[in-house]
Amino acid sequence: MQTECVKHIAQHLVDELPEKATWDDLMEKIYVRQAIEAGLKDSEAGRTVDVREVRKRLGLSE
Repeated sequence: MQTECVKHIAQHLVDELPEKATWDDLMEKIYVRQAIEAGLKDSEAGRTVDVREVRKRLGLSE
């Protein structure tokens, strides 16, 4: 992601926060955004496992 794009996204995240937000609130928003983007990249690159396969590997019922 280009720096300019990150700056705009970060500004948007800050603008969405309530006035009494804490640093922890901001860090959570950033972390969630980063995790979602990483997941989307993994999905686009085919680095995913079907939920049925995960459940099978973990011995969970379907």
